[in-house]
Amino acid sequence: MLYYLASVLQTSFGPFRLLQSFAVLIIIALYAGFFLTVLFLPKAYRFLPKDRGREFTVAAEAAMGKPTGAGSVFITIFVLISLVLAPVSLTHASMLVFTWLVMMTGFLDDRAKVSWGEYLKGAMDLALSLAASLALLFLYFHGEIFYWLPFMSAHVHVHPAVFVAISTLILWVSINTTNCTDGVDGLSGTLVLLALVSLGIVFYFVLGHARVAAYLLVPHLIDGAQWATIVFALAGVLMGYLWHNAFPSKVLMGDAGSRALGFFIGVCVIVSGNPFLLLMTSAMILINGGTGLLKVALLRFFKIKILHNIRFPLHDHMRKNRSWSPTQVLLKFMIIQVLITLGVMGVFFKIR
Repeated sequence: MLYYLASVLQTSFGPFRLLQSFAVLIIIALYAGFFLTVLFLPKAYRFLPKDRGREFTVAAEAAMGKPTGAGSVFITIFVLISLVLAPVSLTHASMLVFTWLVMMTGFLDDRAKVSWGEYLKGAMDLALSLAASLALLFLYFHGEIFYWLPFMSAHVHVHPAVFVAISTLILWVSINTTNCTDGVDGLSGTLVLLALVSLGIVFYFVLGHARVAAYLLVPHLIDGAQWATIVFALAGVLMGYLWHNAFPSKVLMGDAGSRALGFFIGVCVIVSGNPFLLLMTSAMILINGGTGLLKVALLRFFKIKILHNIRFPLHDHMRKNRSWSPTQVLLKFMIIQVLITLGVMGVFFKIR
């Protein structure tokens, strides 16, 4: 909104033209998200549900009774900042709405006296993921999809049905693995923050820059800077949340936060045109939570036992079996994710 307003106001007051610079908008979005969340989140503690603990989770008693569902606060702030600062199209607005809806499904579960259960939540995630994939197909890609893939210079045409299937899977997996990673103070938020920063850099400096994209043989996204603005707005509110969630935490994001964050990461990966970028953004999230989902699915539906000596999410195994402290889990997982992100970014963008 401010972007368009600035084009009118700059004729009467020249400095308003700065609001048409995406670099300026990104900085404003980042700082606004951080300070608004730091300021308003504590005021919402008394209205948030209390954590009821998770079955089989290591040190679950440390979280019980703390305010949870903080995602309902910072995701709402994120959506409002994005609508005010970024020049959003119908596609951007629809993805913000979907992100908020995913947040609400998590928040309603957070405040329920009895958890909704894995199958109901999984079905709701699937429905929202499918709807968002269809919206991206028709509103953003207009039925014509091309992927740029690792180690290939040519772009690959993708059938719409294949695109919808892959996109739905990416969104569903990203939602649930991010949710599984939420269990150690600051862990999920920090890993997602790393993902957002890397995505913001890719959107603004690579895919959003015509010359850089052409040099690296990747598609140029005309609205790459818009996506970067929205991504950094989310990074800002997440920093504000982590300010209060740092060990020992005062508040938890709950399913309201983790599910919405996972969903939005998935959206950005789909928009990038390379589904394998999920490895760059979320490798540790996939290893930590996704492997556990695979283990449970194979055992429950196919009676196949794998990794039976490893507790999942992996952060629980490291705490109980390796005696890692919460700080060790956070720092070591973060270091591994940084190494993976830089390695994948270098390989995917340069070896083509």
